[in-house]
Amino acid sequence: MLNKNLKSWIEVDANSDFSIHNIPFGIYKDNKVKHRACSAIGEYIIDLVELADAGFLSVDKSILEQQFLNEFISLGKPSTNAVRAKIIDLLSNDSDPVAAELKTNKELFNKIFKKQVSVTMLLPVRVGDYTDFYSSIDHATNIGTMIRDPKNALMSNWKHIPVGYHGRASSICVSGHSFHRPKGQQKPADSELPVYGPAKLLDIELETAFIIGKQTQMGDSVSTSNADDYIFGMVLFNDWSARDIQTWEYVPLGPFLAKNFASTVSPWIITLEALEPFRTKGYTQDPKVLPYLEYKGDRNLDIKLDVFLKPEKGEENHICSSNYKYMYWTMEQQLAHHTVNGCNINVGDMMASGTISGPDPKEYGSMMELTWRGTKPITLKDGSERKFVNDNDTIIMKGYCEKDGIKIGFGECVAKVLPAK
Repeated sequence: MLNKNLKSWIEVDANSDFSIHNIPFGIYKDNKVKHRACSAIGEYIIDLVELADAGFLSVDKSILEQQFLNEFISLGKPSTNAVRAKIIDLLSNDSDPVAAELKTNKELFNKIFKKQVSVTMLLPVRVGDYTDFYSSIDHATNIGTMIRDPKNALMSNWKHIPVGYHGRASSICVSGHSFHRPKGQQKPADSELPVYGPAKLLDIELETAFIIGKQTQMGDSVSTSNADDYIFGMVLFNDWSARDIQTWEYVPLGPFLAKNFASTVSPWIITLEALEPFRTKGYTQDPKVLPYLEYKGDRNLDIKLDVFLKPEKGEENHICSSNYKYMYWTMEQQLAHHTVNGCNINVGDMMASGTISGPDPKEYGSMMELTWRGTKPITLKDGSERKFVNDNDTIIMKGYCEKDGIKIGFGECVAKVLPAK
């Protein structure tokens, strides 16, 4: 439940993603720090090493000084939730008097709290394995309608299993990066043979991803009822896609070069505990799923999502809004299906939702859908048009939950496309 009376003694703008109700985890660096675990409140990051050094956290500092959060997450939810609860207590108006020194000791405050604009956020986890699902029914229906026909938009298995594939972990990058347009084979509609060159139909995919927080052994399965014990938190995720390369290569084994060149994640992991008050009902699943995929209660999440496109010399253009609540398959079902065959999972593994589209055309989560395969171009503020993403375009994704006047957000997921090498 949300405690509407919970306030921070640090002033937080009402529009900030990082209210006291959030308290996410990430890794930062600056001109003095190579890499350290941190949290966030308002416009500040909270250096967890300095917080522990000052005696406010009982966590091994060496774990907080690692390049990634994997060891911290491996402590388990009782420990990581206790850290989050302690930070909330220290920041709240009615916190223990021991925390008063944080408010009054300026030198101590400046060691622990640093402006977010003065630091660089790093990739939060070492991603051992990455899986991408295809779990938005509106997105799958749209894509299937375009590449097949409306009557056969969804493949026969789609409403029975959370469809997914194993992606490439090495090219997952943190927000703020740039990458070169991918090259590969494409087969133009008017050609009998494939051609090679830079992708012409470079697309975004508006997604989220969840981070595994607890490992299993080979042969073990995770049920929908205990899946949340294995999910540490969520990030925003842009699974860039080269549609022309994908169309040519995906039969019979699925995505390959069309997907493995770059994916972008937001730097802050929003804990599942912070997101819990924003649970909501999802789509009715019909036909009935098999018993191992059944779940109880409202397991979807009301996460508002927005995408902006910024040309090299122009303003940001809002190109779509969507919502995670439109997901047909839940995270719990995705994880249950992923492990039902005994596939083992490890801390830091990342599992992406697949493109999140809503029922309204303004809620489509890819350029492929927004422009209906390029037949309905988007007009930007500068008068230029976009069918897909151009060189030197920057894509910005944002997401947040809001209820009873309380907001928690994910920050930004940003990347720029450079010309092909």
